Amino acid sequence: MSRTIAVTTALLVCSNVFMTFAWYAHLRNLSHRHWLVAALVSWGIALFEYLLQVPANRIGHAQMNLGQLKILQEVVTLAVFVPFSVLYMKEPLHRDYLWAALCILGAVFFVFRHRFAA
Repeated sequence: MSRTIAVTTALLVCSNVFMTFAWYAHLRNLSHRHWLVAALVSWGIALFEYLLQVPANRIGHAQMNLGQLKILQEVVTLAVFVPFSVLYMKEPLHRDYLWAALCILGAVFFVFRHRFAA
């Protein structure tokens, strides 16, 4: 893996941690508060997501096309969401996560297959 793709992936992982908390942590921590409070807190958290996600996509676009960036983001999203769901939200681990991961792995193959052949 090139340094550019590694840096992009690391930034996307950090970005996605913030976004996952922004999107879902309020369900656990702010469920007793008005939705507007949850939205404002989530927007505050999401700012940090964007401060990492925008540079990640700009750096990554130097070596990947838009479709590849999107599929990489989906891989990262699932890799961050599953531990968040199980460890933080205390949701059960579902076999469907495995099937989703296999589907995404197929998507990775198709958008990156020209790199695999080289």
